[in-house]
Amino acid sequence: MVLDSSAVIAILYGEPEQRHFNSLIERDPVRYMSALNLVESSIVLLNRDEELGWGEVDLFVAKAEIEIVAVDGNQTEIARAAFRRFGNGRHRAGLNIGDCFSYALAKARAEPLLCKGDDFQHTDIEIIT
Repeated sequence: MVLDSSAVIAILYGEPEQRHFNSLIERDPVRYMSALNLVESSIVLLNRDEELGWGEVDLFVAKAEIEIVAVDGNQTEIARAAFRRFGNGRHRAGLNIGDCFSYALAKARAEPLLCKGDDFQHTDIEIIT
């Protein structure tokens, strides 16, 4: 699976999906996250709570054994195409830049995407919610 920032934030903030998402992660031996989404999650946490900062994200990634995947040329092109097709202001999915890179990694690795919300259900990738 590929983890979107929305899933990571939901877990770290103890949102209602936390237990369900943790269970899904535990059951799937393949766990990827885009480096861009790691930064995005860290920024969201830092802006919401200075005390949590990067440390909580890094600890979660380590404990869950999530592989952080560097953005490559293929993902970049997939993300660009995703924005053109599903981007905010262009499509009801309304993908932002972080969403486009989660989408790109899921497409590139042919893995389902763990996410919160309904943005990705309006795209053509397999999602786990």
